[in-house]
Amino acid sequence: MSFTNDTINIEELPKFEEVSLLPLHKDYWKIILITNFVFLLVMGIGLGFFLFFSEEASGYWHFLLLGIVALILLSVGFGKLSFKKRGYAFRQHDVLYKSGIISENTTIIPYSRIQHVALHEGFIARQFGLASIQIFTAGGGNSDIEIPGIEKDKAQDIKQLLMSKLTTDVANTAVENE
Repeated sequence: MSFTNDTINIEELPKFEEVSLLPLHKDYWKIILITNFVFLLVMGIGLGFFLFFSEEASGYWHFLLLGIVALILLSVGFGKLSFKKRGYAFRQHDVLYKSGIISENTTIIPYSRIQHVALHEGFIARQFGLASIQIFTAGGGNSDIEIPGIEKDKAQDIKQLLMSKLTTDVANTAVENE
């Protein structure tokens, strides 16, 4: 058997940019807002204590208030942009997830590389009937892809799909090795 290492014409490769991505559930935007509100509330309380107990800072409360308002506006604006830029797709051989505002990240994982799939429901997401799918490959403690904002029933179906792909790939590998 002779070894070959032919070049690949990259113009003929499928373009992942042309894949039609599914958006996250519209209620996930509410989760982003609630999370940002809780963070900013805790920060606001901390600044309030600082102003209350610091005589030097008490004359600058209007600047701090203006800064908090600006932070809220930026947080909501970037949160909305982030929500609109996220999407996912399940293709015949792989899963694709895209996110990012300033720097767009597209992660593509072939089904054959998936080691583990987890379904995660946070406290707030559970109130809206949403879940996240976490996809793990070998060599890392964190998930390689986490797709948030999926209806729980749909997330369970996706998990079953991925688990069946795992089982099929393991069976095919065992047959090939015999």
